[in-house]
Amino acid sequence: MSIRLGDTAPDFTAETTDGAIHFHDWLGDSWGVLFSHPKDFTPVCTTELGAAARLKPEFDKRNVKVIGLSVDPVDSHKAWAGDIAETQGTALNFPVIADADRKVSDLYDMIHPNANDTFTVRSVYVIGPDKKVKLMITYPASTGRNFDEILRVIDSLQLTANYSVATPVNWKEGDDVIIVPALSDEDAKAKFPKGWKTLKPYLRVTPQPNKE
Repeated sequence: MSIRLGDTAPDFTAETTDGAIHFHDWLGDSWGVLFSHPKDFTPVCTTELGAAARLKPEFDKRNVKVIGLSVDPVDSHKAWAGDIAETQGTALNFPVIADADRKVSDLYDMIHPNANDTFTVRSVYVIGPDKKVKLMITYPASTGRNFDEILRVIDSLQLTANYSVATPVNWKEGDDVIIVPALSDEDAKAKFPKGWKTLKPYLRVTPQPNKE
């Protein structure tokens, strides 16, 4: 199955380190980050799960639930959690899906046969409260993810969902944003009382609208 941006994230029931979940019910009204791991007790994944656990307060304040996935069973995940706590200094504080039958991996197209026909690639899905897929990033098994970038993109997604703006290259929270071209200058006056700088008719830069 191939997933594209804007598709409804496939629903599923699965066993996790926190017990059985029904994915859409578990998400509720929250945003979600679902990210896959090729295998338990692997070095890069151990660092990633530790980083995600340390960043849980950042995800919480953005109303984001984090959930991992690996093709190994729950008992293996729980044993691995001890290694994560020991080596990364943070205990696992979010569920990890046990996907021994590859059901979820197949639903989310996480197994790429030309890379490896057994293990998942490092997929990341950001899912909105409407259960739509907002972001997909796929890394090779050898490259660890950048969670600062994942948080940056979530900040952009949440901002642009609520205001008629887009975020420019390398944008981060607090930087200026771009007024979408579809909004006329007349309508923009009401939405952006701080004004804007017109670099080109299609490129109008304004302060981030939800900042004082």
